[in-house]
Amino acid sequence: MGLNFGEPLVLLLLLIIPPLLWFYLLYCRKKKAAALKFSALSFVKAATDKNKRSLKLRAHLPFVLITIALVLIIVGLADPLIPWKQAKEGVNVVLAIDDSGSMQATDYHPTRLEAAKSAAETLISNLNLKDNVGIVIFESGATTASYLTPFKDKAIDKTRGIEQRTGRTAMGDGLTLAIDMATSIPNKKKVVILLSDGVNNAGVVSPQEAVLFAKTNKIQVYAVGLGSEAPVVLGYDFFGNPQYAELDEATLKRIAADTGGMYYKSVNEKTLDEIYANIGEHIEREWEDTSIKDWFFVAAFIVLLVNVYVIYGKYRVVV
Repeated sequence: MGLNFGEPLVLLLLLIIPPLLWFYLLYCRKKKAAALKFSALSFVKAATDKNKRSLKLRAHLPFVLITIALVLIIVGLADPLIPWKQAKEGVNVVLAIDDSGSMQATDYHPTRLEAAKSAAETLISNLNLKDNVGIVIFESGATTASYLTPFKDKAIDKTRGIEQRTGRTAMGDGLTLAIDMATSIPNKKKVVILLSDGVNNAGVVSPQEAVLFAKTNKIQVYAVGLGSEAPVVLGYDFFGNPQYAELDEATLKRIAADTGGMYYKSVNEKTLDEIYANIGEHIEREWEDTSIKDWFFVAAFIVLLVNVYVIYGKYRVVV
């Protein structure tokens, strides 16, 4: 990070400042010699040392101001750039939400899916104005719930419309579709937030293949594992044995680590709300070089106005 220039070669024009200064000093010497030759000796003696110093400073002020304005204009033409948080372009954020049968468990109030939808609304509301948001849901396959859009209220409406399904968990398919959506609007940083409460046991794309797809497209994945502190019974098999909800934390942690994201563990609706409320702040926004050349042009204009006042104003310098 630091100041750099879009047109650094323009700075070579600053080399004209030393010759300009030399010519000005030469001009001052010749002018002084001419003044001593043709001015009345009594007038020269009448001036006090203090007045002479004041007159000299005022006499040189227009040249100093013109030089400063010239330097500011040259630097402005070189297009100075500073690192700035990427606010103009924003971020493409895609939420991939598990909608499999296990998400109907009631250990979260009223269900896991409804708690996830509520937390997603919080996240969407906290995104920056220039951010885009999209929503993907997955169970036995993956589908789009809301296309990538800058209109957060529309995305929230689509989120509220997500209905519970009964399929298995195609985590790889959901992540792949989310990655594909994140790349649909170019020239923005891309982030996927993946929420799942189960194990990848359906679909055609494995989580490992989805991770390679994410890395190829330089997409960070923030993974949220949804579970409980105690085992959750989802139902019973044919023989009456309980079927428990299984959270594959190892896969979610690996997805986040391999793509440069972070992993979060939720154990109830409160922790889930906290995760989604804060996850937007954890998104690493890219730095972009922002031009500040206009600042230099404005400063040069102000200096030139001051120079006009010095020359023609109340305390004008008589050249």
